[in-house]
Amino acid sequence: MIDRAKALASLPQGLQDELFDEYDDIVRNYREGRWKASGLDGGRFSEVAYNVLLGITTGTFPANANKPSNFKAKCDAFATDNQKYPPANSPHSARVLIPRILAVLYDVRNNRNVGHIGGDVPSNHMDAELVLHCSQWVMAEFVRIFHGLSVVNATATVAALVERTVPTIWEVGNKKRVLKTDLPLADKTLLLLYSTTGPVQDKVLADWLEQPRLDNYKRVLRALHKAKWVEYSTDGSVTLSPTGTGEVEDRLL
Repeated sequence: MIDRAKALASLPQGLQDELFDEYDDIVRNYREGRWKASGLDGGRFSEVAYNVLLGITTGTFPANANKPSNFKAKCDAFATDNQKYPPANSPHSARVLIPRILAVLYDVRNNRNVGHIGGDVPSNHMDAELVLHCSQWVMAEFVRIFHGLSVVNATATVAALVERTVPTIWEVGNKKRVLKTDLPLADKTLLLLYSTTGPVQDKVLADWLEQPRLDNYKRVLRALHKAKWVEYSTDGSVTLSPTGTGEVEDRLL
């Protein structure tokens, strides 16, 4: 699995930071139910992603994202202007598929009562779903293009890149705290793992949960392991399983 720092290391740092920032905002606003904000983020994400496409198709990446005029026409040009964007220089997805998706994201921002007063349809959960999954697909495709991964591995990598924001988790310094104090210890553990990319050591979880007796807390972890909600390894690392992820999303968010 490629970590966040290396996933798009081929991009200039400024462009990479902008892409991750907009992507993280889409995910964060979706999880917090802020549908209109998610749509706005989708428009900004499409602008940054357009600049990534410029680099892929021409070989020269902008240091930072620039907002193109006539966005739809500029996206269409990747597929139609073979002189400026030679087909041999870039994959089909960079010339055809991604530009079409970005144009859709941009249109959601402009024409769904998201970016301007007077949009014809109010923004809602359905629009936020579209923005979220389109942006995830684009990110996965970028990872696949830059690293030559399979679609499955690229998608898994992007899933690990998501900065999960859980309203009940407070990050303070290098610690995390569960603000919903009435939850059982097992549920607090699941929430902490859900909000963190990758495995967490049992000692770290115990510290975050202010459990002074690690041996006692390990019983909770073993029970979660037995339920297949986490993988509790002999080296002390704890990883949230797909079943555990579903449990969090169905019951705790």
